[in-house]
Amino acid sequence: MTFSLLPSMPVYEVIGILGFALYVTNYSLLTTRCLSSDCLAYFSINLVAASCVLLGLVASFNLASALLQIFWVAMSIIGIFVRLRHRGTSAPV
Repeated sequence: MTFSLLPSMPVYEVIGILGFALYVTNYSLLTTRCLSSDCLAYFSINLVAASCVLLGLVASFNLASALLQIFWVAMSIIGIFVRLRHRGTSAPV
């Protein structure tokens, strides 16, 4: 008997699991100081993770989770915008 998880799962669930993996990886990198919360990569990974989890909710919708993911998408976009805007200035962000 072989274990086959992905072939039987809807594509939206796989995307949601990918988002979870990105969240965990991003938080682990932040915790171990391999990544700074001030860097563009941190917000970019959060944006992709939240977007993936939001897409994953198509398979099994939950309003509270959807609202939380929309919040993370918005905050990540704001974080990216602020860092890109300040990138040209000499003041640290």
